[in-house]
Amino acid sequence: MTPRQFLLKLHGRCNLACSYCYVYEAADQSWRTKPRRMESATVRQVARRIAAHRRPGEPISVILHGGEPLLVGPRHLDETLGVLREALGGGADVALGLQTNGVLLRDPELMRVLRRYEVQVGVSLDGAARDHDRNRRFGNGRGSHAAVAEGLRILGAAENRHLYAGVLCTVDLANDPVGTYEALLEFAPPRMDLLLPHGNWSAPPPGTGRRPLPRVPPAGPPDGARGRGGGDGPAPYADWLCAVFDRWYGAPRRETGIRLFEELIMLLLGGRASSEAVGTGPMDLVVVETDGTLELADSLKVAYDGAAATGLDVFRHSFADVARHPSFRTPRRAAVCGGCALERVCGGGLYAHRYKAGEGDTFAHPTVYCPDMAALIGHIRAALVRDVAALGPAR
Repeated sequence: MTPRQFLLKLHGRCNLACSYCYVYEAADQSWRTKPRRMESATVRQVARRIAAHRRPGEPISVILHGGEPLLVGPRHLDETLGVLREALGGGADVALGLQTNGVLLRDPELMRVLRRYEVQVGVSLDGAARDHDRNRRFGNGRGSHAAVAEGLRILGAAENRHLYAGVLCTVDLANDPVGTYEALLEFAPPRMDLLLPHGNWSAPPPGTGRRPLPRVPPAGPPDGARGRGGGDGPAPYADWLCAVFDRWYGAPRRETGIRLFEELIMLLLGGRASSEAVGTGPMDLVVVETDGTLELADSLKVAYDGAAATGLDVFRHSFADVARHPSFRTPRRAAVCGGCALERVCGGGLYAHRYKAGEGDTFAHPTVYCPDMAALIGHIRAALVRDVAALGPAR
């Protein structure tokens, strides 16, 4: 593995207090001891490290994240993006992105900076107002949907539309799946990301209870709409996602992209996926915290305090050091999934979702969503088989 995605924690605090936040509400509370924002000297050092690490012409992406990255304000944002562009160049092989809760997109100065540097902007939105506001609220308890919707309308306007990367939605079983999809469609996103809530075997996701660790069956082709993998028992997240898949896949025209579905389709057809959530490709993302420390993916913060830590930082270590670090060389797939028919597609699931407190390798388990992934993959596979059969025999 060599890092190709660099996630910079530009601001370590947030202007929302989302109930399911994997940074502020999870086991790892290290954010409390870190600076509020990434200072200019740290940004310059990060830029130098990335420039020294990347190979000529190699595509990389730098994503500004948080917390809420736009809390740094227009001046610091402008300076940060200017430093990155100067160090990395402005070619098509360097993608600058930003993930935001959308509230501050209403600031015209911030939008001018984002346009100046052609930053691709993703916005978190969980569906219709009532559904979104159940979990994504300001600190005073007021819902954020109205502010996010205004920001999305600004982002989707003609002068900004080229910056619109898409929306990110965390699945909530309390929300109607098709209703959620159609509420997101109202903002005409070029792409959607549907994320499973960050849970694990010791802290199960909502609506699953204490699931038993799955049995892994003998290898063989998945069969039936519910699939065949290591998953046993109810699969409420698969039911939710399958309902969205049927609405999306069955539409008379493609209304938007949905990353999870597209990558599972690609894997089922023998291709490769770039997501850390499915497939067996190498990890290529590194997180740079506000103080310059280098960490694994934020989702690991739901496991235990220090789960994402590496002991490395941009002042003493290069990204080549990151590539050699044992944590970044850990195989993507879970060791116990070797006999599962769906291993190549599922890949054992998101690494953070495999955690179970105990002795030894606490991540050496399938995903806590094993029944859901087995059912979802089987459902998508059945749709593909049906459509291929409808084409008739090859001539």
